[in-house]
Amino acid sequence: MSTSELSDVEYAFVLNASEIDILPGVRGDLEEPLASAPAADLAPVLLALVDRGVVEVCRYIPWVAPDGTDGCRPGPPIAREDLPEVLAHAEEWDYPDDFEWLGRLTLVLSDQRDQPL
Repeated sequence: MSTSELSDVEYAFVLNASEIDILPGVRGDLEEPLASAPAADLAPVLLALVDRGVVEVCRYIPWVAPDGTDGCRPGPPIAREDLPEVLAHAEEWDYPDDFEWLGRLTLVLSDQRDQPL
């Protein structure tokens, strides 16, 4: 699959996954009215990318860097059957007020996608 095969909305999700960005970051790569669309309008696009093996949805978990610095990184992918309920929560689509990323949803490119993008 190449990026030319993606719709603009799909491309925004794939771009954010390539950046290992938290889910709300996708809104910055969307044009209006989708940039402010409800989760119910965006979740089906993300789920389709998950189903195609392009993107995975994870939560940021604590991590300690080799130099001892505390940080966070994507945890294991959330099970596909759990994603509709998880993505239905509107707060998952907004930046946290405290800017704390631990526990927040993040997008990553799947290792199982059929070809590089």
